[in-house]
Amino acid sequence: MKNSLLVGPEAEIIETLNLDLVAPGTTKHFWLHLVNDGLGAPVYIPVIIAKGHDDGPVVGLTAAVHGNELNGIPVIQRLFNEIDVQQLRGTIIGVPVVNVPSFFRRKRRFIDGVDLNHIMPGKENGNVSQVYAYRFMERVVRHFDYLLDLHTASFGRINSYYIRADLNNEQTKKMALLQNSQIIVNNPPSDGTLRGAAAELGIHAITLEVGNPNLFQKGMIRSSLTGIHNLLSYLGMVDGDIEEAESEAVICADSYWIYTSSGGLLSVLPNITDVIEDGAHIGVMRNVFGDVIEQYWAPEQGIVIGKSVSPVNQTGGRILHLGRIIK
Repeated sequence: MKNSLLVGPEAEIIETLNLDLVAPGTTKHFWLHLVNDGLGAPVYIPVIIAKGHDDGPVVGLTAAVHGNELNGIPVIQRLFNEIDVQQLRGTIIGVPVVNVPSFFRRKRRFIDGVDLNHIMPGKENGNVSQVYAYRFMERVVRHFDYLLDLHTASFGRINSYYIRADLNNEQTKKMALLQNSQIIVNNPPSDGTLRGAAAELGIHAITLEVGNPNLFQKGMIRSSLTGIHNLLSYLGMVDGDIEEAESEAVICADSYWIYTSSGGLLSVLPNITDVIEDGAHIGVMRNVFGDVIEQYWAPEQGIVIGKSVSPVNQTGGRILHLGRIIK
């Protein structure tokens, strides 16, 4: 007997994702059986599908690929609450929590210590994280025409609202620009990410970095919802005007982290979205007695995409995430 407390009264358990199970003009909730745990019990991922009366693209939204990145969950929930499925053209598929085992544990990485967003598309006969990634790609992501993958910063860091996208693809670039983000970073596929693996399947995919981990941030949630509604309007899936950005996004050719060469108590000086010049003072490291033991300077001009906010920092720890602005 299925446990009704586990699956909920409105959600159907399925083994494969079949869009024909959803009648036009309706929204349905599913629990998709992906793998089994160490007791042999099934591990389900939640899936929401809204299917319009008219044909159109299939847009997928995913969140919590890292188990402690929560802002994307209410984004997906609110989107489905706001969409009038009777007027929808095409299909929207939402996965509020991709990494269910780590979500329960409030941890970033999968249960074997691996980052799921570094091993996509996984392996059919691989280890526990590889199989989980592979089945998610095969059973869910392959249905998408477009993907918006929602993330946040990791523990001890904060992010701007920024987008990762392959800017060499015009349609993907347009998706990124419609998000009204503060920063857009060019990031070609084949990098082990969900976004990159989707792009290899011919799916137009972007990553939305929506704030900070382990909490809900109303402003970030609102901003990302606006961008998603913009995309749906642009694709002709819903009626409505595209909301223009208050200011243009800063476009970066690429980005990288700057790391410490000593351990101690770190203070990072610039704020996120600050444009800093070559040689700018960016950090001070002190020992436990309060003595300054290291100073850090920007190696080149760029914009601060994210930064460390955890003072305790070992040698090789992160200082800030620097985007190289396209001139």
